[in-house]
Amino acid sequence: MTSLFEAAGLDADAPRPLADRLRPQTLADVVGQDHLLAGKGPIARMRAQGRLASLILWGPPGVGKTTIARLLAEDSGLEFEPLSAVFSGVADLKKAFERARARRQQGRGTLLFVDEIHRFNRAQQDGFLPVVEEGTVTLVGATTENPSFELNAALLSRCQVLVLKRLDDAGLDLLMQRAEAEMGRSLPLDAAACAALRSMADGDGRYMLNLVEEVFTFDPETEVSADDLAELLNKRATAYDKDREEHYNLISALHKSIRGSDPDAALYWFARMLEGGEDPLFLARRLVRMASEDIGLADPTGLMIANEAARTYERLGSPEGELALAHAVVHLATAAKSNAVYVAFKRAQRAAKATGSLMPPAHILNAPTALMKDQGYGKGYEYDHDAVGGVSGQDYFPDDMPDRPVFYEPKDSGREAAIGERLARWRKLRGERRGGRS
Repeated sequence: MTSLFEAAGLDADAPRPLADRLRPQTLADVVGQDHLLAGKGPIARMRAQGRLASLILWGPPGVGKTTIARLLAEDSGLEFEPLSAVFSGVADLKKAFERARARRQQGRGTLLFVDEIHRFNRAQQDGFLPVVEEGTVTLVGATTENPSFELNAALLSRCQVLVLKRLDDAGLDLLMQRAEAEMGRSLPLDAAACAALRSMADGDGRYMLNLVEEVFTFDPETEVSADDLAELLNKRATAYDKDREEHYNLISALHKSIRGSDPDAALYWFARMLEGGEDPLFLARRLVRMASEDIGLADPTGLMIANEAARTYERLGSPEGELALAHAVVHLATAAKSNAVYVAFKRAQRAAKATGSLMPPAHILNAPTALMKDQGYGKGYEYDHDAVGGVSGQDYFPDDMPDRPVFYEPKDSGREAAIGERLARWRKLRGERRGGRS
């Protein structure tokens, strides 16, 4: 009989990749996920209680999601049925469900592992509900995306979401040690090169082992430095997907660093996004938004600088124009902050929605016809420029408005402090003209 290897034109005796040879054989061998697998972790508790719930394993690539699912199946005595949402469709799901039902009739259970489960559409995800509900399968889905955005609420309600962590330096060092034991020799790297290798792996254990396997092809008698390593290995692209959650996570980090007046952190996240291939014009647009939302009238130059930085980038392009954007990042982070206009606009929107049919007071309406003058349009209007101090103190809200709301409350920050002082005088004048009414 022809083997699968022969049918695919592969040598069954060919050496397996290092990452496959070092794949954990027990849950105790899994690196970096003790918060789930040890002590009072949720998986440890399930094992101690002799039960296994349906799970969604959410975490970055190369941290052990597939391995944990396979070992859970072995540990629980369940048949491991793997599927990939990238390559599988409705027909594949139906066949997998049929096999699971057949096993159940024979008294055997099934752990259905679905890699990249977020790639199934909503209708396909609904297909899991009855087989999970009736216990035909124990579902373990793996995803790199936020399940709350990508998975049906009905499916999430039937599964426990567990978050896997990217591997830290200690975990990556442990993988290097296991690789050295497997190969029977040490890596030809000095301490700085080992640190550089960990940095290249960026928390991905599988990628780390692939890099290590490449390093083992170097001359074992020559110690490699960090600079040499960068030349010998292709540097890993930053883990960043412009269309997925990481995009929103990093822009949120940039925005909050600017809002929190930390120029160093803001520059870091700005550089991270550029390194990951983000469109600088997207960042320019977001900086303009931040200038309006978080700096506002406390420093009106913030909006001007953000706009000029965007225009500069449009004129110069990359990489020269990126410096102008960095200029804006630092200016906004170090500027006086106020969200008072942002808050005032939200308040005004709510009021406009609630009182959208009220007419302006007649005295501020123009009267281009005799009929309109007869109706009182423009009667009693006072030209503010002729008033003492340039403010007449007239009422500009609709007559039927029950009160005179205050939307804009300047912060005592930057230039807005002086605006607050002027507004206080003007609001007092309007109140006096209304006879003290609020």
